[in-house]
Amino acid sequence: MTRTLDQLVFNNSFRQLPPSFYTQVIPQPLSEPFLVSFNPYVCQLLELSHKEVTTDHFAQIFTGNGSHPKFEPIAMKYTGHQFGQYNPDLGDGRGVLLGEVVTSTGTKWDLHLKGSGLTPYSRQGDGRAVLRSSIREYLASAAMAGLGIKTTHALAIFSSTTPVYREKVEQGATLIRVAESHVRFGHFEYLFYTQQHGDLKQLADYIIEHHFSDLSAHSTPYAAMYQRIVELTATLIADWQSVGFAHGVMNTDNMSVLGLTFDYGPYGFLDDYNPNYICNHSDYSGRYAFNQQPSIALWNLAALGYALSPLIESDTANAVLDTFEPLLQTAYSKKMRAKLGLVTHNDQDGYLFKNLFNCLTVLQLDYTLFFRTLSSIPVTDIASSADRLFAVASGNTSLNTEDTSTESIRNKNKKENQNSEHRAQLATWLNEYQQRVILELIDSQAKGDNKHSDQDRQDLMLASNPKYTLRNYLAQLAIQEAEQGDYSRIESLMEVLASPFDEHPKYQAMAQLPPEWGKTLTISCSS
Repeated sequence: MTRTLDQLVFNNSFRQLPPSFYTQVIPQPLSEPFLVSFNPYVCQLLELSHKEVTTDHFAQIFTGNGSHPKFEPIAMKYTGHQFGQYNPDLGDGRGVLLGEVVTSTGTKWDLHLKGSGLTPYSRQGDGRAVLRSSIREYLASAAMAGLGIKTTHALAIFSSTTPVYREKVEQGATLIRVAESHVRFGHFEYLFYTQQHGDLKQLADYIIEHHFSDLSAHSTPYAAMYQRIVELTATLIADWQSVGFAHGVMNTDNMSVLGLTFDYGPYGFLDDYNPNYICNHSDYSGRYAFNQQPSIALWNLAALGYALSPLIESDTANAVLDTFEPLLQTAYSKKMRAKLGLVTHNDQDGYLFKNLFNCLTVLQLDYTLFFRTLSSIPVTDIASSADRLFAVASGNTSLNTEDTSTESIRNKNKKENQNSEHRAQLATWLNEYQQRVILELIDSQAKGDNKHSDQDRQDLMLASNPKYTLRNYLAQLAIQEAEQGDYSRIESLMEVLASPFDEHPKYQAMAQLPPEWGKTLTISCSS
């Protein structure tokens, strides 16, 4: 069942909350708007006709050049901690919540327009989005959905001839973001720090009613809500770490109460495994480095717990917060076992994981390619596959063999000796891993479990280790071509990212090691 925009059912529930939660705004128009790309999967979520999205009428409405009688556009007010410092002057500075679609199954979806112009919360900005940042969010949300990680979605991108001034003059664009909710940790912080405790309770009641209805009859519903948010956040961070995703700006105003990956900016997926990877050019201290994400999530949850203190006793909140790390560890260990094709728990698995990450770090192996290549190696060949894995997943390049100078030869020999030592370390780990797999297979056979053969292990690994991720250089190539009017790479990426565990033979190049320039791209919040 698909519908036109006019046929969609709206129930703008957030708009029915007190006026302190938002400001009514009217999107500002873009000149000569046109469709760049739309996501059929998101159309399906909304039960919206594909044909409808491609009409000029649709483009005019979602670029501020028209209105719709069912829209009640508002800019949401929230605050938050940015890089650890509380900022009271936040809110929807370049976006508006247009309304909330209710599907035939009763699912609610926010329609949010990003890049719609000035709002009372724009601060010193112009309220605009550019094509570059819109493409990055559009692709990233599709990538995360394809990986099975909870995320906001992006229905479509529209560009225009409106100039927007950043480091250079760029094309003004809008992106239609779709999410079950746009409520952030920062919404609760705003109401707490402004001492609007009645409204704080009303927001908690709203979240329980619309998103956690099973908690409505709980004896301590607000503590149960906080527990649910902790659980969802733990699962989300485990998912991020397992695929090598770095968000880049884990401020509390960018954290969803539903555990959605939210507000894509200077994100990045790991190429060479580097636990200290910093994807945000503006993150000078490394606060949001890849390996810091679990601790930052805990910090943010503590900030949320403090904001909920009028509703939850401190001892209860602390007890809830204490569950985060065990929940995260359990979820992450489960993810890592699946990536290694293991279905049973072993007390030594933590050491197995740790030793693997040491190998990946010292050898600078490509995170995605290493696991994908390992997925296709039968158990009998695991221990002898170090050279193969190194050849496929190594980002190290040999020194120029044509340079016969003494220093060049000395450096080349030193590099080769180091690689040889590190490959020996990898070989040791592979032997440990092989023994772990063999023991599990033997144990399964002893128990009469015929559903866990070595082929089953490889199938589990192939379903847990994507062949494709949204590498920064791929997004950058799509942006460069789109700025010249060629959107074909966006469409190719969308096809691959929708099913990243499949082979996609014609897009094989997207699964290869990135070029050296692709590993050193600097991405800032304005990207």
